[in-house]
Amino acid sequence: MDKIERALISVTDKTGIVDFAKELENLGIEIISTGGTAKVLRDGGIKVIEISDLTGFPEILEGRVKTLHPKVHGGILFKRDKEDHLTTVREHNIKSIDLIVVNLYAFEKVVKKGVDLDTAIENIDIGGPTLIRAGAKNFKYVTVVVYPEDYPRVLEEIKKYGNTTLKTRLELARKVFKLTSDYDQMIFNYLSSVTV
Repeated sequence: MDKIERALISVTDKTGIVDFAKELENLGIEIISTGGTAKVLRDGGIKVIEISDLTGFPEILEGRVKTLHPKVHGGILFKRDKEDHLTTVREHNIKSIDLIVVNLYAFEKVVKKGVDLDTAIENIDIGGPTLIRAGAKNFKYVTVVVYPEDYPRVLEEIKKYGNTTLKTRLELARKVFKLTSDYDQMIFNYLSSVTV
């Protein structure tokens, strides 16, 4: 089992994230982050690699496009034990992303406030679900954490083994697909109630 070398952290719910990231940093894990999360982590004294520094491409379109990039998704989706995948990531200078800590824009909370359609649309998360689904698909190699209550278990395993167990990664992947399924259902329900 390879050790976790790099984590991508981008969270709406910042509960416990600074302490969690500090522990990761103390274990020698590089932290990649975006926007508001990067600022919170930096303010907490954590060294952060901006997503734009990783991709060589700025966040664009009011932040709508920042993580949707081959250097991000290639780093998540490659098979760590497949020679042609390893050759490809080396050729394109793609570094592995072994741990994804992401939760989604609070769409339900926002629409419950009775906002207009444009505001609701801006609170539909695209990058977040894409990241966590990619990681969950590749759970054989990648750990995906979407709930702060899973931080202690993940940390405990990384401290013990340098990585999480396959059993844990599968359980966390199930949580991802349940979350994205519920999230899409919320959006469907909201858009079904809207007239234009």
